[in-house]
Amino acid sequence: MSETVERHEFGAEVGRLLDLVVHALYSDREIFLRELVANAADAMDRRRFEALTSAASALPPDAKVRIAPDKAARTLTVSDAGIGMSKEDLAQNLGTIARSGTRAFSQSLDAAKAEDRPSLIGQFGVGFYSAFMVADRVSVTSRRAGADEAWTWGSDGQGSYTLEASERPEPGTTIVLHLKADADEYLETYRLDHLVRKWADFITVPIAIVQDGKEESANQGTALWRKPKSEITPEQYEEFYRSVGMNFDKPWATLHWRAEGQLEFSALLFVPGMKPFQPIENERQSKVRLHVRRMFITDEAELLPTWLRFVQGVVDTEDLPLNVSREMLQSTPALARIRRAVTGRVLSELTTRAKDAEGFQGFWENFGPVLKEGIYEDHERRAEIAPVLRFRSSAVDSWTGLSDYVARMKDGQEAIYYLVSDDAEALKASPQLEGFRDRGLEVLLLSDHVDAFWPESLSRFEDKPLRSITQGGLDLSKFASEAGEAEGPEGIDALVAAIKAALADEVSDVRVTDRLVGSAVVLSAGTGGPDLQMQRLLRRAGRGAGGRPVLEINPRHPLIRALAERPESEVPAAAGTLLDLARIQDGDSPRDPAAFAKVVAAALAGTRNS
Repeated sequence: MSETVERHEFGAEVGRLLDLVVHALYSDREIFLRELVANAADAMDRRRFEALTSAASALPPDAKVRIAPDKAARTLTVSDAGIGMSKEDLAQNLGTIARSGTRAFSQSLDAAKAEDRPSLIGQFGVGFYSAFMVADRVSVTSRRAGADEAWTWGSDGQGSYTLEASERPEPGTTIVLHLKADADEYLETYRLDHLVRKWADFITVPIAIVQDGKEESANQGTALWRKPKSEITPEQYEEFYRSVGMNFDKPWATLHWRAEGQLEFSALLFVPGMKPFQPIENERQSKVRLHVRRMFITDEAELLPTWLRFVQGVVDTEDLPLNVSREMLQSTPALARIRRAVTGRVLSELTTRAKDAEGFQGFWENFGPVLKEGIYEDHERRAEIAPVLRFRSSAVDSWTGLSDYVARMKDGQEAIYYLVSDDAEALKASPQLEGFRDRGLEVLLLSDHVDAFWPESLSRFEDKPLRSITQGGLDLSKFASEAGEAEGPEGIDALVAAIKAALADEVSDVRVTDRLVGSAVVLSAGTGGPDLQMQRLLRRAGRGAGGRPVLEINPRHPLIRALAERPESEVPAAAGTLLDLARIQDGDSPRDPAAFAKVVAAALAGTRNS
């Protein structure tokens, strides 16, 4: 070995950058191991490629990345059998980090949020220097494939580095980190094993952790999503599904494909077979994992929209740098194209599977409410999502889609009718349905938490408007009623006027309706305003009543007929009770529950005494 040691200065600006890397990124310093392993794996891939034209560059049979902690010496060694570096390579690659833009890096680092800072390492090409976050001295011994000589680069990260001739029996690179006093955790094999599995579990290069001369494999070494589907068994798919999503069931759907052309990526995605234990409504982000060249980058790239957040799996591409900041994730055109392609592929799969009504039922019951969010969140995909939606209905016992509803519409029916409530069971018996059932008009029954919002966003389906049956202005007179036309008793007009006067501060109107059969009263929303369910939500949110409702009365009902025959002076007291009855029927409480209870008790007592 030569005793001549060459000393080189990084330069003032580079010294500033090293200081930033070491101190500004300190809180997320585990990232250093990912960077070193990624560099080692890349070097081995480059040697494998070079071996295609040069036999001298062939990888040895036991080629792998080896990570060796030494507690006694307080060192952590990362070695590989990759392409290696010459003296010139070491000087250029490790001694000239300013070529990636030191000033730009410093400015971006100062401006970035704490959680974004680790991503800037890879963005500005200074991944190797993350080693100084855990080490106070680093040495790199490397021998270029095809060369006989080796060189050692060394630095304490204080502004200078050394180069000296060295020895290495085989081509490749060995990095020795002399760890800081507070970096003991990186001497523990269990900690190193965890980090490898977190960041590099699926890269194809084998990774081993070495302790006491024994090697333990630390990564699976097989990126399942990169293999042809014909080579993967159902059991392997299920095992990967359970590992990537911490699931215990079988996937309902498995999507595995590779996109090629201007945009290249591999994807392996799963739709779970059951709801997660954590309510999916509480989690508003997609957690599909983004890999770049098999290396895990993040599960916060939002590769799918929130309305597909139940989908799990991996998307792997080579069209992105190994590390990208959150700002880059939002603005990189390549990732935007990947998002569109992946979203389209998942939606296409759901559309195809929706044709199997029985098989689709389980999925819909698990994730239908989440998918509906796409109607009001995603204008671009709204028309594609709508045909996949499924509903309960007043006309059929099974789930039905909008296309099936349209096919069953009566002659002359111009709108798709729906009714929204919090209670699915209460919907089936709602008085709101009476007039529609009486005329053979189908109504979709909606009871999910999102159902008050999306119909207005969709507005129309197959050129048919969607109409809530609680909104005013619905005219059913063109459809024949089995119960006959609503002919009011004498005095009905005076009764309506008296009720309207008594409830002037609580309803916007009182009118006779032909859409009730067995009930005396029903509420509806004013024409042009939100329907009753939206009004309820507005009240609960403290955002006003959303408009006063309309009280509709059934002139054929015995109670209304009896009230029409009473003196007008008795109407005001009865008017409040009618309004409370209508509120209860729609799932609301009486205006004054105690007073309403007394009215009912008095009525029951009068019934017994009569």
